[in-house]
Amino acid sequence: MIKLVTVIGARPQFIKAAAVRRAIQAFNSGRSLGRNTKPNKKIQEILVHTGQHYDYLMDKVFFEELQLPHPDHHLGAGSGSHARQTGIMLERIEAVLQKEKPQGVVVYGDTNSTLAGALTAAKLHIPVAHVEAGLRSYQRTMPEEINRLLTDHLSTLLFCPTASAVSNLEREGIKDGKKKVVKKVGDVMYDSILYYSKIAETKSTILKELGLFSSNTRHSTLDTPHYYLATLHRAENTDNAERLGSLLKALSAIGKKAPVILPLHPRTSKMIKVHRLLPKSEGLRLIDPVSYFDMLTLEKNAKAILTDSGGVQKEAYWLNVPCLTLREETEWVDIVAEGWNRLVGFETKTILKGIYHFEKKGRSNPRPWVFGDGKASQKIVQLLVRHLA
Repeated sequence: MIKLVTVIGARPQFIKAAAVRRAIQAFNSGRSLGRNTKPNKKIQEILVHTGQHYDYLMDKVFFEELQLPHPDHHLGAGSGSHARQTGIMLERIEAVLQKEKPQGVVVYGDTNSTLAGALTAAKLHIPVAHVEAGLRSYQRTMPEEINRLLTDHLSTLLFCPTASAVSNLEREGIKDGKKKVVKKVGDVMYDSILYYSKIAETKSTILKELGLFSSNTRHSTLDTPHYYLATLHRAENTDNAERLGSLLKALSAIGKKAPVILPLHPRTSKMIKVHRLLPKSEGLRLIDPVSYFDMLTLEKNAKAILTDSGGVQKEAYWLNVPCLTLREETEWVDIVAEGWNRLVGFETKTILKGIYHFEKKGRSNPRPWVFGDGKASQKIVQLLVRHLA
């Protein structure tokens, strides 16, 4: 038996972990090895939820939709400063690892939960496997960038979504060899899109709830997109009154042409009130956070997506929807280079120019496939077994 501890704490990590968990179940049953083939060893996965995201719309609804089991350990870290939150996680993850004694610890992405899991395991001399390794924005002011850098240098197994991620690691001296396993496996979120997008079409009623059906259709997807979708959650955008005000002004201006749907992250909702920036435009519709199925449906049917989320940038690309990234940089450089993602920052004028660009250009660009073949999770499980058994 190979015992793995998986550390998760935020919405994107729930999605990624669900994909790998399905691959683990397939491996244990022998389905991934071929008919009537029994694995020599099975994987026991211990699920640890740090509690970084903790309310129903940011947490439990994702476990329900993704069919993730109740965590074996829920640490209840909650919110707080980066230092406080990470410190609580370190202490509580350490207790779990000392009790469970796993052969490896799997972490995802670039959150405080990622860093806490990696740092605790490394100090206990337990191999760390980092899913989504090698991403770089080269902006050290971003807490996510610090988390990525440290996690990659602490990890033993580094699973990269793209060739550029592998190259980033090589420039930092992290190469595939005796001490490190560095492999391009593809993106596990693409695995999830392939698996869940059709389910979302039948399960989600968000378009009806928001009155977003076009006049000539009753179907769950729209014939002609007639709204925009936006997300805002990064601290550099929400905690600065000038930036947040400029972003909301741009979204309000776009809302005069077509509705802009903005599911509000709790941080964004709080800072809009703190800065007294409640938009007056009827076209900008502020709604509660939405489930994964509802988000996929909103993304798939949007004219374009405006976001500061790394995961949403990729989902837009996979769903064939133009994306404007509300940042000056992104870790997903491949889709920017191909014209499917446009960096527009936070200034109102630049964002409106970006919308005009996509409206004029449309969706005609071919999309080169840089994120693998939809089997990243299977490859990760095979590598975990090979190197931790």
